[in-house]
Amino acid sequence: MAVGFYAQHRVKRTFARNLQVPIASGLTGAEVARRGLDANGLHDVPVQEVQGSLSDHYDPRNRSVNLSSDVYRNRSVASTAVGAHEVGHAIQHAHSYAYFRFRSALFPAVSFANRLWGLFFFGGLILGMIGFIYFAIALFAVGVLFQLVTLPVEFDASRRAKRQLADLGLVASTEAGGVSSVLTAAAWTYVVGALASIAALLYYLQFLGNR
Repeated sequence: MAVGFYAQHRVKRTFARNLQVPIASGLTGAEVARRGLDANGLHDVPVQEVQGSLSDHYDPRNRSVNLSSDVYRNRSVASTAVGAHEVGHAIQHAHSYAYFRFRSALFPAVSFANRLWGLFFFGGLILGMIGFIYFAIALFAVGVLFQLVTLPVEFDASRRAKRQLADLGLVASTEAGGVSSVLTAAAWTYVVGALASIAALLYYLQFLGNR
């Protein structure tokens, strides 16, 4: 938990710091995203503004890039990095990147598992039904698998973002370090989340073994 809180603090601090650093291109995060999408022939993918801080995401259901106001409107190193990263996910979708497809296929199962695993786990404990506990841990394992699959998806999106920014000339050499620090800090939150989930799964398996 401590490492998780630190990772979240780090990404927020890194994002906030680089949000204050103007980008030489003078483009907003939305304009960076639009440039990246158009350069890859994704003219029909909209760039939309959404509420919340660090709520940026690509929605594969309606093929849209969704950027928080700080990213959508800001002309900074941080907004450029995040806008390009979400475009990376759109490119993955368009190119049928294997891990992206696998994660998308897992999503409905994960939504189901996240809603019910706790109910079965604690229900099994209260009712003394070991089968419920087995099923709960299996559901939890689906969520762990989803987080593990998310890692290559996120790292690949960041790699694509850096390459797109370089190819389009949207980041000066002196700004590349700031872009990289924003993307790296964000990636670490996924790494820590996956490690925490693995640790929890091992704990539940040990708990089951002791019974």
